[in-house]
Amino acid sequence: MEKKLKPWGHEIWFAVQPEYVGKILHIKKGHRYSLQYHEKKTETQYLLSGKIKFLLGTDEKNLEEIIMNPGDKLDILPFTIHRAEGLEDSDILEVSTNDLDDVVKLADDYGRSGKGNNFEIDENLSNNN
Repeated sequence: MEKKLKPWGHEIWFAVQPEYVGKILHIKKGHRYSLQYHEKKTETQYLLSGKIKFLLGTDEKNLEEIIMNPGDKLDILPFTIHRAEGLEDSDILEVSTNDLDDVVKLADDYGRSGKGNNFEIDENLSNNN
């Protein structure tokens, strides 16, 4: 297991297999991860605890807002724009294909941009939040 610090909370990677990955995303109240999409990655997000405002769609200017409560889940296909915001401290169980660096950030509250992950920047930013 690995814990990855993020400016919006943290991720616990509990399963990294050739075909799939399992994570728990902890999103702090009032924080949100980047507005993003994936070119290959398919994922399912299941809310374990808390309350999330989720934006979802294919047109950045016309995204659906979904309020998620524990037990709710979403399937996210490639090129689907999405973002989760913690309305409460929240834990999301995420299961996805093993495309761990497949993220394209469209907007970010913490100044991150572009394709891929940079765990060093995430960790530095997490110390400021």
